[in-house]
Amino acid sequence: MQNFGYLLAAVFLLQLWPMALALNLEGSYLLKAKRGLDDPNNALANWKPTDETACGWTGVTCSAGAGGNQTVTAIDLSGLDLEGPFPDSLCLLPNLNFVSLSLNYINSSLRDDSLLGCSALTYLDLSQNFLVGTLPSFASLPLLRHLDLAGNNFTGAIPPAFASFPSLEILSLTANLLNETIPTFLGNISTLSQLNLSYNPFAAGSIPPSLANLTNLETIWLAGCGLVGEIPPALGRLRKLTNLDLSRNSLTGSIPDTLSGLSSVVQIELYKNSLAGSFPSGLSNLTTLLRLDASMNLLSGPIPEDIFSIPLLESLHLYQNRFNESIPATVAKAGKLIELRIFKNYLSGTIPAGLGSSSPLMFLDLSSNQLTGEIPEGVCLGNTLEELLLFENYLSGSLPKSLGQCRSLTRIRLANNRLSGEIPAGIWSLPRVWILELTDNSLWGNIPAHISGATNLSNLLLSRNQFSGNIPAEIGSLSKLYELLASDNRLTGPLPESLGLLKELRQIDLHNNYLSGELFKVESWKNLTLLNLAENSFSGEIPPDIGTLSLLNYLDLSGNVLTGEIPIQLQYLNLKIFNLSNNQLSGPIPPLFLNEERRSSFFGNPGLCWDPNGLCPGSTEGGHSHRKFLWFLVFIFVLVIAVFLYGTRNFYTKQRISTRGERVMEKFSSIPTSFAKLGFSEREILDSLQEDKVIGSGMSGKVYKVVLQSREFLAVKKLWKPKDSKYGDHKTQEEEDAYDAFRTEVANLSKIQHNNIVRLWCCYSHLGSNLLVYEHMPNGSLGDVLHGEKAGVLDWPARYKIAVDASEGLCYLHHDCVPPVVHRNVKSNNILLDAEFRAKVADFGIAKVVDRLGKGSNSISGTAGVSGCITPEFAYTLRVNEKSDIYCFGVVILELVTGKRAADPELGEKDLVRWACATIQQKGEESIMDPRLDLRHKVQIAKVLYVGLLCTSTLPMNRPSMRRVTKMLMDARAESKPPSYYFEKDGRSF
Repeated sequence: MQNFGYLLAAVFLLQLWPMALALNLEGSYLLKAKRGLDDPNNALANWKPTDETACGWTGVTCSAGAGGNQTVTAIDLSGLDLEGPFPDSLCLLPNLNFVSLSLNYINSSLRDDSLLGCSALTYLDLSQNFLVGTLPSFASLPLLRHLDLAGNNFTGAIPPAFASFPSLEILSLTANLLNETIPTFLGNISTLSQLNLSYNPFAAGSIPPSLANLTNLETIWLAGCGLVGEIPPALGRLRKLTNLDLSRNSLTGSIPDTLSGLSSVVQIELYKNSLAGSFPSGLSNLTTLLRLDASMNLLSGPIPEDIFSIPLLESLHLYQNRFNESIPATVAKAGKLIELRIFKNYLSGTIPAGLGSSSPLMFLDLSSNQLTGEIPEGVCLGNTLEELLLFENYLSGSLPKSLGQCRSLTRIRLANNRLSGEIPAGIWSLPRVWILELTDNSLWGNIPAHISGATNLSNLLLSRNQFSGNIPAEIGSLSKLYELLASDNRLTGPLPESLGLLKELRQIDLHNNYLSGELFKVESWKNLTLLNLAENSFSGEIPPDIGTLSLLNYLDLSGNVLTGEIPIQLQYLNLKIFNLSNNQLSGPIPPLFLNEERRSSFFGNPGLCWDPNGLCPGSTEGGHSHRKFLWFLVFIFVLVIAVFLYGTRNFYTKQRISTRGERVMEKFSSIPTSFAKLGFSEREILDSLQEDKVIGSGMSGKVYKVVLQSREFLAVKKLWKPKDSKYGDHKTQEEEDAYDAFRTEVANLSKIQHNNIVRLWCCYSHLGSNLLVYEHMPNGSLGDVLHGEKAGVLDWPARYKIAVDASEGLCYLHHDCVPPVVHRNVKSNNILLDAEFRAKVADFGIAKVVDRLGKGSNSISGTAGVSGCITPEFAYTLRVNEKSDIYCFGVVILELVTGKRAADPELGEKDLVRWACATIQQKGEESIMDPRLDLRHKVQIAKVLYVGLLCTSTLPMNRPSMRRVTKMLMDARAESKPPSYYFEKDGRSF
């Protein structure tokens, strides 16, 4: 009986053995896939061969299979920074139906034989990786319903086999390198609901009319696909279509009337094409339309009345899901169309009177057209309007009174029209408005005291109108105000002293008014770049503290009744525009202004003395000689004191070095780590580190200019000491380790030898400080030259050469160094210029060596960059890698093109990237080009701008490698037709 029990147990265990074997076999397939991938973050640490099942592993989902056994059905490893080829061992899992490896570094090509065995797959997402080569046919995946390969580097054509997918619903090939035409056979995939092919360099071709056969289509996304020809009228048959995006192509012809048959459409984007003719009729049939953008085309004729007669919303949630934006309840309850953008066309006639009556809008942009008539009274009906952009038209009449109660407004831009009348009182105090632009109209009235309610106002632009009265003292409460432009009006009275307290002010232009009174102290205007108070009636003396405004480059006080002498401090400003003419100034002109270039700046001041020798009218020779003698005595006295202090300091410095200092250095490796045959000594370097030799200072230390006895120049960076440094007679083991790490890293960096990398000659450790000795770059940093007084020397050919030089330096770091190096602090101040303005990348104070062969991450935690060039992904990854360098280099390109700083106060709350994208969208790429540049080169400038926009793509995977960036810049030498631009703004591609 006992033997019989043993027999039953043995039979039972024998039955369980195949199930255990199956589970172990699936785990072994997954472990094989893991071995083929680099896992820098150890994200798959719990994939262990000792486990009995893979069902609890990261990213692994199991379901009950045949006989109730657990089997692997889904693998989701997205966003884990995995690197390597596609793990084809996954296809050995017999019941696998879901695979997502998006947002990784999956590379190499994707072959059909790698997918054999994955016949059960219904969902495959390999988006945002580095896959290359041609697209496979996916013939072995007959059940596939979702295929997403966006953001890779696939080339060639879309395979004809795609037409045979029996149940494919979503096909996304966005942002690859596909370069043949969009094939007509895509119209055979009858089950398709989403077709996303945007931003591929397809060969010029038309929209296949066969797409109209896809009756289940909900999304057609063909932006930036090189499309030409007309929009097929047959697309109007797609009754389920919710999103039609044909933007950024070269489409011609008119907008088909048949689009009024898109009964489910939520958004239509047709901007940046060459569409002509008038708006189609029947738009009121689009009962679900929320967003219509047909800007930057050639449309003409009137805006149809029925565009604002769209009925109540039936599926508002579609907009919210698409753009992740909240919609006010008043909009959801009251109406339909919330966004209409038709700017930069040739539309004429009046704005339909029904605007806003049926559809309370949130965004309305009709700027840069030929519209006439008045702004409709109901434009803000429902109090939902956020942006009202109607500038550059021929609009007339007064502003609607209802705008004064429209507290939802954030942007009002009505410049360059024929508007007249008094401003409705409430407009001045709208709490959310940050730009109020009314320039070039015939508006009148006073600036009221309740402007203090406009707490978010940063741009107040009123020039060339008929505003009158005093500027109220309450304007001083607008703490965000950085641009006050109200020239060519009838303003009177003094400037309110509260204006002098606004620290964010960047530009003040009040010229050609009737302002009077004395100027006050302006020490708070540290960010001011432009001050124009010309053609007023200001009196009194010029405040000397204007000379402390170091960023000021435009100063015009001409045409007033200013008296007294010119403050000598003004001569130290980097002024490009300077005019004090036609005042009542007297006395000597500061010496640095005594040149022919500045002579006209002082015309119309009979009391001023233009004499390099200082022999001004009204002074006696004896008095003059007496003053000269006093100044001579002062000079001798100062010189004697300086020599005495220098000798004393030098004596004690040498004593300190010869005693405790030499003892410390001897004990703690004062011998330099040298990387080249040196023609100078350590003592020669150390004796030159004096404060009067400082030529720069940054986050990692001070930079000194050292002149050797040989009359050669060096640059020495003294890295900041850590706050808890204990360097002294007894160095801790922790400090010894830190110093060893410093020497090792610098030794690695010293091996970098490239024409576009600043040469590191050697390093020292001295009294707890680490010293890096570099070659000297006499023209300083690109940032200082580009944004300083020398900016005029950088014409476009020079800027283009700098961009190419810097890209070659970074390309060397990323691709030719072994191991590669991530700079981590790319910015214009770390690109230095030699005597011939050749650019070299510098400052590796925070660079790290990327060990691709080890287990370290390809991303490095820590510093993300400086304000204005912090990558979008840093907010949620807190890591930087090669793609971070590329983004920051893109910002440098935008600085070269625009002449603006990466974080320029003039841009308000936007950084340079967001400002450039928004401005290009509204006004075109030429509008952001530095006005100091010769636009004969505008084609090449536009091509370089395109490279910068690619580098600053929001998604890291969409940024080209530095090798490709360099090639694109080199290709831009030929000033031929510029490419079609693509950029991203607010999470959406344009």
